[in-house]
Amino acid sequence: MSDIHEKGDDVQKTDGWLEPGPTNIQVIYILYLVGFVIGISALVGIVLAYINRGKASGWVETHYVWAIRTFWIGLLFGFISALLMIVGIGFLLMIAVAIWAVVRCVIGLQAVGRREPIKNPQSWLI
Repeated sequence: MSDIHEKGDDVQKTDGWLEPGPTNIQVIYILYLVGFVIGISALVGIVLAYINRGKASGWVETHYVWAIRTFWIGLLFGFISALLMIVGIGFLLMIAVAIWAVVRCVIGLQAVGRREPIKNPQSWLI
């Protein structure tokens, strides 16, 4: 459902999934999860998070911080795990990193569904 702006111009609003807000952050979390199958979608998710960071209000802003940190910390842990594959432990660490990322996305999706902020968006863990 598209609306016309009140000023009388004929530009239509988007459906909201690209604009900062709950729908956009849900899209970002889903793109991260799909990134396990189609890697490029996680990159699209981080770009959307950076574009909309600082534009959201209140509790939604905590989700952008959480999503951005999830991407970069996951990338760091993934890189370290890949390096440690030489000695064998990296395979187990890679599984742990994947579980960690999925859990953070699920926590985020659940909080958005309840319209709640992330309690500690600066956290490195869960």
